[in-house]
Amino acid sequence: MAAPVTSSTSAPPDAISEVPGGVVDLARDPERAARVLGTMWRIRLFEEAVDELFARGLMHGTMHLSIGQEASATGVCLAMRDDDHLTSTHRGHGHCIGAGADLNRMMAELLAKESGYCRGRGGSMHIADVSTGNLGANGIVGGGIPIAAGAALGLKLQGKTEAVVVSFFGDGASNEGAFHEGLNLAAVWNLPVVFVCENNKYGMSMSTELSTKISNLSERAAGYGMPGVTVDGNDVQAVYDAALAAFARARAGGGPTLIENVTYRWKGHSKSDKNLYRTREEIAEWKERDPIAAFLAKVTDAGTLDQPALDQIAAQAKEAIRESVRFGNAAPPSRADELLSAVYATTGENQ
Repeated sequence: MAAPVTSSTSAPPDAISEVPGGVVDLARDPERAARVLGTMWRIRLFEEAVDELFARGLMHGTMHLSIGQEASATGVCLAMRDDDHLTSTHRGHGHCIGAGADLNRMMAELLAKESGYCRGRGGSMHIADVSTGNLGANGIVGGGIPIAAGAALGLKLQGKTEAVVVSFFGDGASNEGAFHEGLNLAAVWNLPVVFVCENNKYGMSMSTELSTKISNLSERAAGYGMPGVTVDGNDVQAVYDAALAAFARARAGGGPTLIENVTYRWKGHSKSDKNLYRTREEIAEWKERDPIAAFLAKVTDAGTLDQPALDQIAAQAKEAIRESVRFGNAAPPSRADELLSAVYATTGENQ
């Protein structure tokens, strides 16, 4: 079985500090435990529904599913406040859901319906919801990193000193130039950004062992003069603790932090991925570290929520996904004759 991930921190050593008042034990807090389970179940079930709809030919293009990575999105988004923002990735459904997106509008968008977040024009890789702080997913690998730095600069110039921007990206993006540019400027300008690298061990079919020399991608933070920390991305508590500390540091004017959440995607990179570069044994080992099952076991062992309460949370998540599918299927499709609407400003329009 894959070795468990242990937390590690890179220079400066005192930059990842304890959060004032301590960190909440999510598995022992009834309200937060219910929220965590509800969010992770919604992410898992949404992705499974999307996978099925795609197989039936009801969705087009491709999909990048985050099944197995639910703890990363849930833990980070739980640490966010209403005035915070995020940028997402091509594998961003979980981030959208974690931030509080409307599941009906998400599903409608993936089904190319007019009532979707982007009126059916953006699809899976470009969902945005400014009302929940989601500045947008991005089909360009690493494309959200400099956008997050720019958004954080904007907040700083506006005097919004306690608002923070989170930038999610994958291990493959850490080898892109945008990663260097975004982290370097965020550090130089001391911007309130939390960079979250979801290291699922593969950039498409390229393993991190073949693409990078260092053991932990968070070690790269030292090169920019910011703290970096590597945590078990399948442990929602570890993710939440690291995110909360990074948020507290950013709100206090301490600047950016790089968090590496080591996790694993159960499915292929995309729908065209035949998944021939991973062994069945490797996938099975990581499935044994299911983030939802692990947190559910902690909640059950602690006696925080009884079985009827757990059943209700699961049932609500299932019904929410069913409703999103019903809504998406019933919604009117995007119209070809309106394809360019909301793309170009009309004469004299101030946009």
